[in-house]
Amino acid sequence: MFKTLSGTATTIVKTVIKVASITAFLTLPALADETKASFSDYTATLKAEALEKGYDTELLDQVFSSLTFHERVVSADKSQPEFVETLDTYLPKRVSEVRISMARERYNKYLPELTKIGKKYGVHPRFIVALWGLESSFGRLMGNYSVPSALATLAYEGRRETFFKKEFFHALDILAAGHISFADMKGSWAGAMGQSQFMPSSFMAYAQDGDGDGKMDIWTNQLDVFASIANYLKQQGWDDDKTWGREVVLPADFDASHAIARGSLKRSEWLGRWQQSERSLAQWQALGVRRLNGADLPQRDISAALIFPDGETGRAYLAYDNYKVLMHWNKSYYFVTSVGYLADLIVAKVEN
Repeated sequence: MFKTLSGTATTIVKTVIKVASITAFLTLPALADETKASFSDYTATLKAEALEKGYDTELLDQVFSSLTFHERVVSADKSQPEFVETLDTYLPKRVSEVRISMARERYNKYLPELTKIGKKYGVHPRFIVALWGLESSFGRLMGNYSVPSALATLAYEGRRETFFKKEFFHALDILAAGHISFADMKGSWAGAMGQSQFMPSSFMAYAQDGDGDGKMDIWTNQLDVFASIANYLKQQGWDDDKTWGREVVLPADFDASHAIARGSLKRSEWLGRWQQSERSLAQWQALGVRRLNGADLPQRDISAALIFPDGETGRAYLAYDNYKVLMHWNKSYYFVTSVGYLADLIVAKVEN
């Protein structure tokens, strides 16, 4: 019987099937949304887990009664910049004349305190000030999100739930220890906190009490901020006998395979490529590498890797071990270059 259907009947059957298929497809997202727990249900489960961990009920009541879902946090986490940066566009914005001037002013203002902290941790003050300036514009731009709410939002969103749940509980640990009040625990949309923009886990690992008052306050206490930044660098292996690196020029026939290849890598993979690139300054000199002004490289027993932040046609840098430390802070060639660049400029007129 079906083989003898008229053309009109066949068309009707096909149309019905197509409409049914489209309708079924369109209802799938709605069904999926209906099966996802609400933010309030998710945080209720999170609170139950916190209670099991033994956190004070009064603290939990205060925190969880104020948790807010921030759609803008999710949007910021998912968004990718459309404009492709190069160092030539990035550095003038990040290390502007205004920021250089502010960095030098604060370097001079806090030099006695910075010198004392720098000696204690083995980190030159110019790098402390550079990180301070680039992370929060010297404490002026720390973010205004409630850190627990931002972290709970990102955990609920689900793409990196395990990571942000751990950060959330670290935030509770910080509150429980009394280092900051809940009302004052503000940060970026991603949960980075204070003038040093530490994630809660970094706070737990590296924050310091710089003035001996029993608290580690990276929000309002400059001495705590300076000591915390310096301690982070020290714990990651900072060597104050060396600088961070230098921009260099290469011969026309240079073999680009000597440099670390670009690409997003796990830190272990990136360190492996560092080892492949690493050579002594004498070896780089023999390969034709020179200072930016064309002069010979320093005659020091130092090893360095070669880095092309913008690929083979862009700027070239010989990077020392301290570059690796800064890459642990933020795995971005642009960020690390801006830190070194600003640190150099801070003392260019102050000490020379």
